[in-house]
Amino acid sequence: MSTEAARFDPARIPRVALWLGPLGLIPFLAGAFALWLLPAERLPDASFALIGYGAVILSFLGGVHWGLAAPAGRPLQIGFSVLPALVGWLALLVAIFHAAGPALWLLVAAFAILLPGDLLVAGRGLAPPWYPRLRVPLTLVVVACLAVAALA
Repeated sequence: MSTEAARFDPARIPRVALWLGPLGLIPFLAGAFALWLLPAERLPDASFALIGYGAVILSFLGGVHWGLAAPAGRPLQIGFSVLPALVGWLALLVAIFHAAGPALWLLVAAFAILLPGDLLVAGRGLAPPWYPRLRVPLTLVVVACLAVAALA
């Protein structure tokens, strides 16, 4: 058994998650600032890049639920796990065929709605005990960045 595995504490956020989680905020922060700072002709590209990244991360969060539910065969959680990817895809379609603003607000709503589901799963012991302590601050920053971008 490795030293790392021998010292693993299921209540403690893994070091790699403590690094990768906040690093994953960089595109959200950059996108929000970009929409306020870039010249008007660059805004469509910047907003689409932010919406695309938001859709990818939303899909990733759904995949977390798939990974938590699949080994135990929990059908409701498995079903729930595919919804974030579908909403992310819908946000991309809204951005392409309508406008960036509504797509950004859709992502704001999706991230905000997904968080209580994550907390519920963790509260039932179906996710690691540290998961909410990582997800809550990350989600608050993501929602703030997307809202700031939608207001740009």
